[in-house]
Amino acid sequence: MKILNIEYEKYNLSNGLQVILHQNKNLPLAAINIWYKVGSAFETRGKTGLAHLFEHMMFQGSENAAKEMHFRLIQEAGGTLNGSTTFDRTNYYEKVPSNFLELALWLESDRMGFLLPALTLEKLDNQKGVVSNERLERYENQPYGLAWEKILAALFKKEFPYSWPTIGYLEDIQSYTLEDVSTFFKNYYSPHNACLVIAGDFDTDHCKKLVEKYFESIQSNSFIRNDNIEKPSLEKTIYLQYEDNVQLERIYLAWHSDKAYSNDDAALDTLADILSGSKNSRLYKKLVFEKEIAQDVSAMQISGKLTGIFMIVATAKPGKDISEIKQDIFDEIQHLETHGVIERELLKSKNGIKASFINSLQQIDNLADHLNSYNYFLGEPNSFISDLNRYESINSTSLKMVASKYLTQNYVELIVKPLKKVC
Repeated sequence: MKILNIEYEKYNLSNGLQVILHQNKNLPLAAINIWYKVGSAFETRGKTGLAHLFEHMMFQGSENAAKEMHFRLIQEAGGTLNGSTTFDRTNYYEKVPSNFLELALWLESDRMGFLLPALTLEKLDNQKGVVSNERLERYENQPYGLAWEKILAALFKKEFPYSWPTIGYLEDIQSYTLEDVSTFFKNYYSPHNACLVIAGDFDTDHCKKLVEKYFESIQSNSFIRNDNIEKPSLEKTIYLQYEDNVQLERIYLAWHSDKAYSNDDAALDTLADILSGSKNSRLYKKLVFEKEIAQDVSAMQISGKLTGIFMIVATAKPGKDISEIKQDIFDEIQHLETHGVIERELLKSKNGIKASFINSLQQIDNLADHLNSYNYFLGEPNSFISDLNRYESINSTSLKMVASKYLTQNYVELIVKPLKKVC
């Protein structure tokens, strides 16, 4: 499939910065996408949320680009920009008219090489407040908002780096000093720990000269983090409950699964889609339409560099028994493990996943992010075909196998109940 055979050039600058170029002249646009190999999994207990906080700090101005200047210049050029943090990486990206490529490269290089001179206590305190409020809005004050971090804490041992949420804990966020964020920047925001992808409408020779002009002189450090991470496991099934300011009872079921881009990861992804990906999917049809005991139900495979999580979430309808919902979920898992799936529903799921995947690549910024993702996780930027082939090779037997391998093991059960009314 020609659309999935993406031509690129990959090379390193003398300071270790990886550069990936993909020329695409379909539209006069350029996407700039930079991944730093650091996320919340690189933190430790008592120092959580620093990777996400630092994502915010990267938009607070650098030595030659004042606060708000990055946003203002890109938006005035007709472009878009943002950043995101996960367990495994932090990325920053812009999509601009191609004649503004140099502007975006200059802005990215200035904060990579010259952020510290512009770092102030006032900026740090401001963003600690912003992130603290974000934490309160998304977790403490959000219905069911604490469920995710409770699941992580139960599913993984305390030392495992996926055992806390990416946003971190409030007390950690509020404790950070200028020294903390400066050390974090020096350790991780170094050219040798980053990969810059440029995709879109540009002249390759000119683009290389711009990359060299703005990034070559930035110094790398020698910091290397070596971790020997033990594969996580659960010695027993864990049952949790808590009360929240919600109207309806909800159940979460979470199992250890496989890491990103593995064959089992794709099979579990497909299994999740068959269970809850549409209104005709197995759990949705049974729980929401036929028995009318659930308000909603969803299954998902969440995969990272170290491991994965398979999760099923269902919200009970008013007055309905959450234990009946749980039993129906496990009955369906057992049926899948024993009988597999019929060819029609498997084909429907695979076609939907394939169509969604190909459609996402029509956007040049999505394509750039895929190049960076494949490079980081697999070491080969052009892994589009092999990625899709993971799904093409799935059959009923492979789905039975992953259902048996992962969903019959110990798990975490969390039930969120409405607050008891005080008379």
